[in-house]
Amino acid sequence: MERRAGQLRRRAGPKGEQEDPPSGGNAEAHGGPDLVQWTRHMEAVKMELLDQLQGQLLELLDRAMSEAVQSYPPQGGPPSDSLSKTQEPFLKKRKVFIIRKSLLDELMEVQHFRTIYHMFIAGLCVFIISTLAIDFIDEGRLMLEFDLLIFSFGQLPLALMTWVPMFLSTLLVPYQALWLWARSQAGGVWKLGMGLGCMLLVAHIALLGVLPVHVASEYQLPPASCSVLVFEQVRFLMKSYSFLREAVPGILHAKGGKGVQAPSFSSYFYFLFCPTLIYRETYPRTPNVKWNYVAKNFAQALGCLLYACFILGRLCVPVFANMSREPFSTRALVLSVMHATLPGIFMLLLIFFAFLHCWLNAFAEMLRFGDRMFYRDWWNSTSFSNYYRTWNVVVHDWLYSYVYQDGLWLLGGQARRAAMVGVFLVSAVVHEYIFGFVLGFFYPVMLILFLVIGGPMNFLMNDRHTGPAWNVLMWTMLFLGQGIQLSLYCQEWYARRHCPLSQTTFWGLVTPRSWSCHT
Repeated sequence: MERRAGQLRRRAGPKGEQEDPPSGGNAEAHGGPDLVQWTRHMEAVKMELLDQLQGQLLELLDRAMSEAVQSYPPQGGPPSDSLSKTQEPFLKKRKVFIIRKSLLDELMEVQHFRTIYHMFIAGLCVFIISTLAIDFIDEGRLMLEFDLLIFSFGQLPLALMTWVPMFLSTLLVPYQALWLWARSQAGGVWKLGMGLGCMLLVAHIALLGVLPVHVASEYQLPPASCSVLVFEQVRFLMKSYSFLREAVPGILHAKGGKGVQAPSFSSYFYFLFCPTLIYRETYPRTPNVKWNYVAKNFAQALGCLLYACFILGRLCVPVFANMSREPFSTRALVLSVMHATLPGIFMLLLIFFAFLHCWLNAFAEMLRFGDRMFYRDWWNSTSFSNYYRTWNVVVHDWLYSYVYQDGLWLLGGQARRAAMVGVFLVSAVVHEYIFGFVLGFFYPVMLILFLVIGGPMNFLMNDRHTGPAWNVLMWTMLFLGQGIQLSLYCQEWYARRHCPLSQTTFWGLVTPRSWSCHT
């Protein structure tokens, strides 16, 4: 840094020696511009020195953090000297939480990116204006309908009432089971404590598995209300598993019950609400809460919800509502898929921005949760493997930690592709279960796209492809995939309403109705 400053001084030196200071009135005439030029030059020198200093400081901090993470023993695990050579590489890749902002928050500080955000807001305004104009022309009065939104969130109070016992079970049962195991380990009655804890966990899993499904099917909850139940069901199960997976090894490896101590209840309670699926006793916290930032994110999430309703109501419902009443043709199917690509990619972007950015950042800010990296720059991906890693970092961390790494450890660290296939299988099944729960029928479009097509593409389009053409190819496949999903699911939704079953059978429930319903 000093060498660079010396070069800059030598660069400025000859210029000052060659130019004689003007005298008399010329000094007054030229002194002002020379002073401004000299000030700008010194500002440039200052910024260059600060940039170099910042780069060196960041490099030093990254090196120190890397050394600290590698030397930190796994929470609840055995000491480092008892680890096998097979285990060591995987335990060093534990999730490390640090204070950092979300990527979009950083990009929003750039005016050019804010303009793209403003374009999406302008698009929403155009949707609203077109809706009002069409209603005024057809009905003779201004009328902004929210029928689709009201229908989707019907019986929401019932869904929220169902959420209460699900939350209480998740709050009390896993922690109580862990407490029993810790006490029995210390008291020498291991079998009794283990049995009681396992019985509690079985009851907990049964409650989370049966109660939301029963309520949704018995009371015919609409899609948005079903989404509340199924997302909370999956979230509670994943958090319960993470808590036990991180805390139990410390109890099992305690010798003779010495040093057995269950995590604090307050840390577990905080974990149930903070926007991560990986349990830690402590997380990095921000110093205060910016409530205007919280309100802004909730308002943006609400705007995305209204935006999605306008897209479905104006671009999808008129196309697919009566499609099942027309004769089937390959041309009509292909055209419907192509028509659904644009609204499909809009829905993907809205879901990403509303949930992964606005919703999670709002809760992170309220809870002063420091690590806001809920996603990475997935839009720059040139391979599907990178897209899967960066699209939803919250879920990816859970799958990587507890499915991939644990599966790889069980397989002896030799079958990486088998462990990766296991990750795809678990993810595909859960995604298909969520779609089936929300829509109320089984139609394995997501399962086929995710497992049959997405799995092989993960191995074919790998990280070795970095050219811009691969990014174009990835976006093209995203457009087509979203169009296929939106088109087929919408056709099946309306087919099941136009052609209800005269007799309920198993094959009638699992066979797509849109294949035969053309009245």
